[in-house]
Amino acid sequence: MAEWSARARREGLSVGFVPTMGALHQGHLDLIARARQAHPRVVCSIFVNPLQFNNLEDLERYPRQLEQDRAMLQEAGCDALFAPQAETLFADLQPHTYDLGGLDGHWEGPSRPGHFQGVVKVVERLFHFVRPDEAFFGEKDRQQLTLLRHIARQEHWPERIIACPTMRAVDGLALSSRNARLSPGERDQATILFKALTVAARMAFKHPVEEVDRAVKDALQAEPTVTLDYFGIADHDTLEPLKDWGDRDLAVALIAAQVGPVRLIDNITLVR
Repeated sequence: MAEWSARARREGLSVGFVPTMGALHQGHLDLIARARQAHPRVVCSIFVNPLQFNNLEDLERYPRQLEQDRAMLQEAGCDALFAPQAETLFADLQPHTYDLGGLDGHWEGPSRPGHFQGVVKVVERLFHFVRPDEAFFGEKDRQQLTLLRHIARQEHWPERIIACPTMRAVDGLALSSRNARLSPGERDQATILFKALTVAARMAFKHPVEEVDRAVKDALQAEPTVTLDYFGIADHDTLEPLKDWGDRDLAVALIAAQVGPVRLIDNITLVR
């Protein structure tokens, strides 16, 4: 794969990269399209990373559809697919614990110990093989995106991390490969996450943070079968939890909840 990228550069062509765990949907294809707009060559990886799963059952049940994904990428105009085996990807991996700068101390961090170390390790290995100029990540995984930007600066990665807006269904549900595991009824229930976030967006900067928090949790009562893991409001850049708005003009509302067999996450940017 590195040779493929090197050949593109010898031809004067830059490389855009979209890392995924497969089970592709329109959100992934949007990332491919954005990479295609910025670069004449685009690579997509498909690798279900065992290092970022805390629950082995969740890892085993994660949807896999490589041939269908391959066809979707070809139709989307992706130039190359990198679908490595774990033994290849992690060959010669040196044990290393990254300094995450405390970014794993809240939100997803407490719920998924070790998750972000696993994410950083696999992204580093993917970059090692693909050698892209830019890598495109969706804002749905906002904490992951923030953390990767932090690591890229700290470790002086040459690859640029590009943030792309969350793609949503018509009813607002953030597109996710995990949505495929929801029954039709659970799929309807899951829309409460975005409805709750829109409550936060409507009240942001006009009401105290504590009041917004109460209103969001009240809104979630409309779907009592949906079990909230966390909701909170954070600084736009650091994702540190906020107790007041201060003089900032941007913030982020983040949510995670269990819907049937699936744990879903979402977030939205709050604007003054």
